[in-house]
Amino acid sequence: SKAEMRHTCRGTINLATANITVEDSCNFIISNGGAQTYHLKASSEVERQRWVTALELAKAKAVKMLEESDDSGDESVSQTDKTELQSTLRTLSSKVEDLSTCNDLIAKHGTALQRSLSELETLRLPAESTEKIKQVNERATLFRITSNAMINACRDFLMLAQTHSKKWQKSLQHERDQRIRLEETLEQLAKQHNHLERAFRGATVLPASAPGTGGSAKDPCCPAKGDLSDEDDDNEFFDAPEIITMPESMGHKRTGSNISGTSSDISLDEQYKHQVEDTKKEKRTRIPYKPNYSLNLWSIMKNCIGKELSKIPMPVNFNEPLSMLQRLTEDLEYHELLDRAAKCESSLEQLCYVAAFTVSSYSTTVFRTSKPFNPLLGETFELDRLEENGYRSLCEQVSHHPPAAAHHADSKHGWTLRQEIKITSKFRGKYLSIMPLGTIHCVFHSSGNHYTWKKVTTTVHNIIVGKLWIDQSGEIEIVNHKTGDKCNLKFVPYSYFSRDVARKVTGEVTDPAGKVHFVLLGTWDEKMDCYKVTQGAGDNGAEGRQRAHEAEDSRVLLWKRNPLPKYAENMYYFSELALTLNAPESGTAPTDSRWRPDQRLMENGRWDEANAEKQRLEEKQRISRKRREAEAARATEDG
Repeated sequence: SKAEMRHTCRGTINLATANITVEDSCNFIISNGGAQTYHLKASSEVERQRWVTALELAKAKAVKMLEESDDSGDESVSQTDKTELQSTLRTLSSKVEDLSTCNDLIAKHGTALQRSLSELETLRLPAESTEKIKQVNERATLFRITSNAMINACRDFLMLAQTHSKKWQKSLQHERDQRIRLEETLEQLAKQHNHLERAFRGATVLPASAPGTGGSAKDPCCPAKGDLSDEDDDNEFFDAPEIITMPESMGHKRTGSNISGTSSDISLDEQYKHQVEDTKKEKRTRIPYKPNYSLNLWSIMKNCIGKELSKIPMPVNFNEPLSMLQRLTEDLEYHELLDRAAKCESSLEQLCYVAAFTVSSYSTTVFRTSKPFNPLLGETFELDRLEENGYRSLCEQVSHHPPAAAHHADSKHGWTLRQEIKITSKFRGKYLSIMPLGTIHCVFHSSGNHYTWKKVTTTVHNIIVGKLWIDQSGEIEIVNHKTGDKCNLKFVPYSYFSRDVARKVTGEVTDPAGKVHFVLLGTWDEKMDCYKVTQGAGDNGAEGRQRAHEAEDSRVLLWKRNPLPKYAENMYYFSELALTLNAPESGTAPTDSRWRPDQRLMENGRWDEANAEKQRLEEKQRISRKRREAEAARATEDG
């Protein structure tokens, strides 16, 4: 841009000050006086002369523009903008001329009116009439003065518009260009970041193969790595892994031809049925490793700023092979906290365990930066762990836009959990905010204690450049509607300048009178402790709580996160429970998330097929939705 030309950019020569000299029949030189010199060669003397003539004309035009411009750093205005500007100025000029004509008429008629009023004053009229005539005369004079002032103001406005509108137009054009350059820079940064990440993966993963092993990994789930080629395009995909084997316990191995889908004789449904019997007996501990595909996130997200995430069509590259219904079911990973809470005789102690359960539901999100699949309307997910863990759970997608799910879980240990969650999300450019709306209810059968709470906001940072990371922030109030006890939990947002431990959670358990009985302290990704508050005579609340923190003997470990399975970083950072959620099971409904073909294809590493299947399902859902809306409209017309 010309703004940069003022600072003499490297590799550029300003034509207005350039020297153009002919060296011989085909060669010529362009120089700016020493700093930059270009030696150019044409294919013939005629071609050289065409170039020299064109450059001389361009130089003359540049000199003329330099002389005409008020500021050599201003941005040029396009021909269309100039035409529009001139048209606006012509319109303004004609309007001012109209006002000027009106002013002349007002002055003419005003003079005539004053003359008539003066004649009236010379007539012999009663004193009262003479006074009235004088007042009318003064008002006519004031009216003419006001009209003149208005015309002068319009003339001044026109002059200002003519003087400054060109600069305003240039400033606007400059801002537009700056925005475009910023977008291009961000996209380039995102590409470079992806390239560096792939280079780093290649440097750290490839040398791991021992000589003579042929590059095969020791782990049966580990796929062969694709070539780490440079990224030439926003939507470049790496070659899919040639072999992705299923775990031994799944009872069904697949060859490279099965995975590629080019010569497979076994359909997806048949493969699914083959796995059902074995997985019912023994829970799986592995899933196929995540393929090393690459896709530029910014190329998709740059046009989605401020939009609702559920309405943005996203490829499966940004997903994990689980549905949102299965993610909701993951809240039950630490169900034993509710089992222990059900045995508590004190409602205040019970509330501590319920609070720990609330925090534990976020522990799986610390590394899980991929988004789950949006469930289809009417999709369900059933998890029966009655024999192993004493509970069973059922989720259903009850609304598609906005996305909303209903979840119900029963336990033979004496509690019932239900929640209705509506997910809203906004992409803000640098980060993504996910706001779950809705209430979670937990009822303990023996005591009748009924607790409710809501979820906090989840934020995904570094959407454009850098490593994605997740933070939880906000406050949760857990209320026991039977006794009036409350627990206030505060999720402290991460700050570069804070000396506090990251992902910190603090809380207080109070009785209906507001007296603090327990203080909770921990992190949402590791553990939660509680301290019993023992206040002596004359102690105020703050001193008592401080002593509770210092009294290590009163500390009780409420919850601690389970370690992740081995090789979890290659399996989407799934926990032990998450690894089992999409395993085929007999007796599930046809609407169960385990039957989703796009999700199953993605889990098996067939991402291209999964993307095509995902588009087919979404289009089918759109058609079904339009049909329902049309039927509803017809029903309304028919009364």
